[in-house]
Formats: sequence, structure tokens, C-alpha cells
Amino acid sequence: MKKIKIIHKYRRGLAIFTVALLLSFFLATLYYAISPVDNRNEIITVDIPKGTSFLQSVDNLERVGLIKYKYLFYLLVISRNAQGHIRAGEYELTTSMSPMEIISKLVKGDIKSYLVTIPEDITAREIASRLAAFKLVDEKAFLSTCSDAKFLASLDIEGASAEGYLYPDTYRLDRSMSAKDIMKIMVNQFWKMFTPEMQKRAEELRMTIPQVITLASIIGKESGNKDEKPLISAVFRNRLKKGMKLQSDPTAVYDLNNFGGNITRKHLMRDVPYNTYRINGLPPGPIANPAVDSLNAALYPASVNYLYFVSNNDGSHQFSSSLSAHNRAVLNYQIKRKKE
Repeated sequence: MKKIKIIHKYRRGLAIFTVALLLSFFLATLYYAISPVDNRNEIITVDIPKGTSFLQSVDNLERVGLIKYKYLFYLLVISRNAQGHIRAGEYELTTSMSPMEIISKLVKGDIKSYLVTIPEDITAREIASRLAAFKLVDEKAFLSTCSDAKFLASLDIEGASAEGYLYPDTYRLDRSMSAKDIMKIMVNQFWKMFTPEMQKRAEELRMTIPQVITLASIIGKESGNKDEKPLISAVFRNRLKKGMKLQSDPTAVYDLNNFGGNITRKHLMRDVPYNTYRINGLPPGPIANPAVDSLNAALYPASVNYLYFVSNNDGSHQFSSSLSAHNRAVLNYQIKRKKE
């Protein structure tokens, strides 16, 4: 009987010890879960690439000093059933965050984003370079996607390239996005801006959408002056009607990578498919990515009989209806340049 009492006492003591141990472990885990990693408040950027496993993600966090006591962190993640819900991407985390706050951010996919401004009238190559500067895309991969026929068709793009459809705007992008994701965002914005009314107007002019975009891209490259764009559009429309070559300088250098110098007579004589000094009509596709002002100008040219224009060297242009008047304007421009 005495022996039984001792056994009961031992079991009771063991149970109490076990409960105390579990309670201590629970409290320690709770304290770990809500306590900051440290008090330095250091900002740490960590990248979790697509396809990274849960264990690899935790290893990445531990490596940069955002996790102490890795196995407790495992336990917290599993207790929240979050192991399969950590989103890939670039995260900006701080050491003042607790493990639970870090887990919440990873599960929400609260990833770091970048505001990227795509200016009007830059080319797909220049867009790829700008995105690559933010480490959002690989330039070659982006440009390859720009000519992916199957992908272009899925975006309702007619033609061999996305050039012209990458709408200039400010976008919030992140590194979890693929080149296709980013391109889709830009092209969707184009279709928002190119309204059904604009498509109807193109039909009235007997122009295809690619032709409108191509003309708009040339207009945008020739001038950033909103008020002048309908006049420049009129010049090109009038020349097309008369069977004259467009003779637009920017078309002569479109195929040159990283062109940033002055256009010379040698450039204008180049025998390349886009050079409108050599070809008749519009080039085979857009030479840049125009915004709505250039698109509207292509659709609504001014009612004037101008056939020529030359820069005033101040952002504006001198327009002429005859070659003799144009030659005089060119001479005045050259005189101004020499004086400067």
C-alpha cells in the first residue's frame, strides 16, 4: 500500500513537472514570438526567389540575421500553417520586428515595390534598360519577350513587336514580377488609353491600329510640344497623300543601339527598313512608345497644307507649305546655330 502511494506521488510529481515544463516552453515560445530580433532596428533587404522552398527561405532569413533559434521559428510557422504560403519576392524587414511580424509580412506578400516612370517616346530597348537598372528584369529576356509572337497575340498586339504598346506612365513594380507580368501591365494601360472612340476614328481614316501607333511614335519623336503635334501629324499625312517620303530623322537611327548623338547626313542615307528617307510610306512598325497626345495627333491632324518643318532650336518648329519657304527656314535655323 505504501509502495502504491509512492508511485502515485511520483506520477503526480511527474505530471506537475511535465505541465510546468510545457508551460515554461509555451511562455518561452510566446516571448520569442513577440520579441524583436534585436534592438538595433537595422533595415535588411532579403530576396526570396520564385521556387524557393520553405526551409530555404528560413535559411535565407537566418543568414542575414533576421532569425534566431531557427527551430522555434519553424514551430511558429507550422503553428500558423504558413509554410506553404510564403510569397516569393523582395522584402524590406527590420531587426526590430518580432518573428510573428516577419511571418505575417511573408504570408501577406508585403514585398518591396519600386515606382518606375517610363517617359513618353522612348524605345523598348530604353525601357528594358530602365527596368534592368532597378533589377526588375533581365534586358535580353525582356526584349525577347517583346518579340514573342504567341505572347503578343494574347495581348491583342498585331505585329512582330510590343514596341509602341508599352504605354509611358509611372508604374509600381516589384521583383517577383516576370518580364511578361510587367509587359502585360504596360500593354493593358495602353488599351485603357486607346479608347473605342479612337479605334473608331482609326477606321474612319482607313488606318489600322498599328499604323496609327507607328505614325504617333514618329510624331512623338519629332516633338514633345503638345500644341505642335497635330501640325506635325498634318505634315506627314499630307506627304503620304502626295506620295512623298516622310523623311523623318528619328526613323533613320531607330535600329542603332544606344544612339545619343546628332543625326548626320550619313545616317539619313542608311539603307535600313525603318529609314523614311529611303522607304515609301510608314516604316514597318513603331519607333517608340507614344502617349495619348501623340496618338490623338495621329488621329486628328490639323487642317493645314504644310509639307515641311524645321526646328527653331527652342523646342518649337517652323512649318512651310513649299520647298522654297522650307529652304529659307532651314537657312535661318543654320544661321541661329552658328550664332550660338
